[in-house]
Amino acid sequence: MTAVGITTVSEPPPDGTARIGILVTSDRASLGRYDDLGGPAIRAELGRLLVSPWEEVYRLVADEVDDVAAALTELADARGCSLIVTTGGTGPAPRDMTPEATERVCDKMMPGFGELMRQVSLAKVPTAILSRQTAGIRGRSLIVNLPGKPSAISDCLPAVFPAIPYCLDLIGGAWLETDPAICVAFRPKDGTCCKRPAKGAVPIGGNETTAAG
Repeated sequence: MTAVGITTVSEPPPDGTARIGILVTSDRASLGRYDDLGGPAIRAELGRLLVSPWEEVYRLVADEVDDVAAALTELADARGCSLIVTTGGTGPAPRDMTPEATERVCDKMMPGFGELMRQVSLAKVPTAILSRQTAGIRGRSLIVNLPGKPSAISDCLPAVFPAIPYCLDLIGGAWLETDPAICVAFRPKDGTCCKRPAKGAVPIGGNETTAAG
């Protein structure tokens, strides 16, 4: 598997605000024939889960593998989104191509995310085995595919989110802090590999930081 060529990655905002991409893939919504429900569902869950500052970069594209791959590349490389959450295009229908686009642009895949989401969804519906969502890493960005239904988003995103802040620490992404009353994010207790960057510092990989400006 070869990732689409990685360009110079845009730096995250210097004030410590995390940039998060929300990518909706839907033929009907992209043509204005259907209201996007997945994007608002992701936005609401992120607002509920996170207490650290973050800003959204939203994209809506048709279910074309090239369009989805291009949007993922832009969000990661040009927009500097440390976390990119997609919704839609993860089923078995011919036009469901989000996992293929994700694999195309990623350097390495993280199949555990999809495994856990299917496990959680199987407790609700037997058709969860038809879902192909996955996750992967491109540079300093983590891409996570979610299902298309808002109810499934509300089930799946909180299930995998405890691992997301630590994953971003390891790849040099932005610092994310969750509301412990809702989601307890895992970080090693000794704190040796993930220290919160000082204000004005930009993560550059692992626990290393560099002063911005």
